[in-house]
Amino acid sequence: MDKPVRRVAVFALLLFFGLMAQVNYVQGSEADKLRNDPNNTRKIADVFNNPRGQITAGGEVLAWSTPTGKDSPKYGRNYKDGKDFSPVTGYFNGSASKVELAYNSLLAGTDKKITHQRWFDQFIGKKPEGGNVDLTIDPRAQRVAYERLNSDTERRSAAAVVDIKTGAIKVLASNSTFDPNEVAPQLGEKGMKRLNELDKAPGTIKPLIDNAMSQTFPPGSSFKIVVAALGMENLGLNENSQVESGQLRLPESGQLLPNSHDGGSCAGTASLKGAFAESCNTTFGKMALDLTINKLNEGASKFGFGQNVQVEPLMKAAKSEVPIAINDLQTGKSIPTGKDGTARSGIGQENVRATPLQMAMVAQAVANGGKIMKPYVVQRATAKDQSEVYKANPQVFAQPIKSDTASQLRDMMRAVVSEGTAKNLQGDDIAGKTGTAEQGGGNPNARWFVGFGPADHPRYAFAVVSEGTGDGAHGAGPIAAAIMQAVMKK
Repeated sequence: MDKPVRRVAVFALLLFFGLMAQVNYVQGSEADKLRNDPNNTRKIADVFNNPRGQITAGGEVLAWSTPTGKDSPKYGRNYKDGKDFSPVTGYFNGSASKVELAYNSLLAGTDKKITHQRWFDQFIGKKPEGGNVDLTIDPRAQRVAYERLNSDTERRSAAAVVDIKTGAIKVLASNSTFDPNEVAPQLGEKGMKRLNELDKAPGTIKPLIDNAMSQTFPPGSSFKIVVAALGMENLGLNENSQVESGQLRLPESGQLLPNSHDGGSCAGTASLKGAFAESCNTTFGKMALDLTINKLNEGASKFGFGQNVQVEPLMKAAKSEVPIAINDLQTGKSIPTGKDGTARSGIGQENVRATPLQMAMVAQAVANGGKIMKPYVVQRATAKDQSEVYKANPQVFAQPIKSDTASQLRDMMRAVVSEGTAKNLQGDDIAGKTGTAEQGGGNPNARWFVGFGPADHPRYAFAVVSEGTGDGAHGAGPIAAAIMQAVMKK
């Protein structure tokens, strides 16, 4: 080969390798950037033209894709028992929510965890295949929760159950929910119209906003778990300390803070354990005043109050709060929580708000030696070839209380069932704290039961809220007991 021809051949070879490198860069390194570019008109179409991966839990397939036989969309999305599981799976129709949103790119097969293994498939134009996501949810318990929440409430209700050692969420259920099959992509405009109707639903019940982690409620006396913990760690109290449980006159208004009853442990003085078991408001109102609103706020923040606790990427809980001050909606001015408000905050009223997931985390600290594990709902994810591309790694979220404090609180929460406000739950192998919060304005009570099970050797922490007449022991306790029987059943 003469010299000019050799030069041309070498140059052509360099051009070929340069082209290969550029194609590999565009198809691989820049794929996500180009795919998500707002000017990419193929982006919307592509999500319907390739099958998404499955969402599974406990060996059951909860969400999957099937061919439609149409040019657009080529694939639809299907959900098993959609209303039961939508607070976790969410929906997909181009937009998405919950796990469908949090693991969107993995389910679509475009996540780097998958694409870096199949760069050659991309190079030859092979369509992406979605990965599968496996949840921590216990399907049987989730169904029991949905059924009981719907049959035993007058308005909104929700339940959360977490594994105390790992933070894995076993139940995240809501009664005011929706069926994601009604908004699936194969329904076209009908599905989009239904999604818009759900989004703009009038009144208090918002189907697209689950009650277990995305709505807050006044926790009422279930918040006394936090107050008792702070009293033990900051005021030198223990479960046997003698505390005042009789009449408490609020320092600013002079009004009385009432107990639900004036006998037993609420007659004047009692052990902290007795006042907790019988839920004496005056004891915890006074304790809150001794702590101050700043200490209440600071102590609650160690449990997760004041932040949007992240469960999965793009899947965060609503912020639970113990406000030092609130903004007046009319004037925009900040209104401090005064001493009367501080006392009422000590019994989970005033402006204290919490999600069921947050209160389950409070119970988890008690059941787990003072330690809270970061909550999560996805256990693992696999590519189409079953290779594992993600696995949950349990992490400590916080340790808000000492192990000795947690041990004494466990005794106190057992006493609630054995001798206190939740004696109707004896025999159910759970312990906890009742709560009955008045919501005002003609709204029904927020009825709570927050605790752990089994009672003597805890494995799970839970919180149940149910709006209606009556108290937490009867309005939320039996729901919690039924759910926990399903969770604890081997």
